[in-house]
Amino acid sequence: MKKSLPTQFLVATDDPRGGAATAAASAQFPLPGWPLFRLGFRPFYLGAAAFALFAVPYWIAGLQGLVALPSTMPPLLWHAHEMLYGFAVAVIVGFLLTAGKAWTGLATPRGVTLAVMAGLWLAARLAALGAPYAIYAVLDVALLPWVAFVLIRLLVKAGNRRNLPLGAILMLLATANVTFHAAVLGWLNIDALRAVHAGLALVVMIECVIAGRVIPAFTMSALPGRQLKVPAWLERGTLAATALALASWVLLPANPVTAAGFALAALLHAARLWHWQPWRTRARPILWVLHAAYAWLPVGFALLAAAQGGEVAASIGIHALAVGATGGLIIGMVTRTARGHTGRLLQASRLEVAAYGLVAVAAIARVLLPLVVPAHAADGLVVAAAAWAAAFALYLWTFAPWLLRSRLDGKDG
Repeated sequence: MKKSLPTQFLVATDDPRGGAATAAASAQFPLPGWPLFRLGFRPFYLGAAAFALFAVPYWIAGLQGLVALPSTMPPLLWHAHEMLYGFAVAVIVGFLLTAGKAWTGLATPRGVTLAVMAGLWLAARLAALGAPYAIYAVLDVALLPWVAFVLIRLLVKAGNRRNLPLGAILMLLATANVTFHAAVLGWLNIDALRAVHAGLALVVMIECVIAGRVIPAFTMSALPGRQLKVPAWLERGTLAATALALASWVLLPANPVTAAGFALAALLHAARLWHWQPWRTRARPILWVLHAAYAWLPVGFALLAAAQGGEVAASIGIHALAVGATGGLIIGMVTRTARGHTGRLLQASRLEVAAYGLVAVAAIARVLLPLVVPAHAADGLVVAAAAWAAAFALYLWTFAPWLLRSRLDGKDG
């Protein structure tokens, strides 16, 4: 039975020298095929970043009447759905198609198959802008079950049971997506936005699981001799409280029990982060960005707890999770993993640090500014959109050439 460490995908590349240190020793014959389709992170990270650069400024311009927003569905639903299934899910798919190879030692889709997967994702994004809704829905729901099937098959074949829950979460994400489209088409008598909230809840659970594995591992790798031990009861309690609070939020009307669940989840996530000693990472931007992004989880849960009683708008807490936590973790992971898997140093450049800061600015402007200065909430949206777009423009400027070329060390991937 093949076994692998839960963080094998990333920790194996955590030497700050990266693959470049072994380039001279790993000269190989030229690899076949276009580098873009050799491993899942390449097309999906590139596509997600380009979509992030386009979609948010387009949304804000539409709100201001400067451009026409898609007429395929209500504009708010387009924005909510596409930022989740167009942006965040693309990163998750790219990550898992790459991680699956390291977790199992088995090949993940590449070449023509990977190109078709990426093309399907892109076709859905374009169809959302004006194609007949049925065509858009069919294109949009096809990818996630395919990826889930691939991942689950690999994990089962390799005997890697530890990561099987991620395949199950992908199937639940696919189910939430089908539910969304059925609601928009009027086939189900439910609020389509609630289906999007279900999708966000599942993405947050993926973040809680993956972050709980990689952030302490990365931190210990960067700080030799430092042991970060989170009590087992805290790990289990954090994930259980989070899952129950999110499920209650999605399935039930606002109520005090859900508020209490979110408040408990906020406290547990704050305690979990404290055990990871984030203050020790201040000299390593590629590391502190993940700690800083994770800190938005307790903030978001606390705001959603307050929203249950009407103290704040629910959208504030939602964007704390979507922009602060999800956006922050994504910009941190797509830089780190892309560096490791293209054979480069695991050390953020100034442009990448600027991108980290810009995503943080976007979160502050979108979440905290409306709370502190409600009269300037509209200005906060513009600032958030500009900072968000600039962050992913910097990512594309730095990483697009790398994602389109072979690894520096000549290895496959």
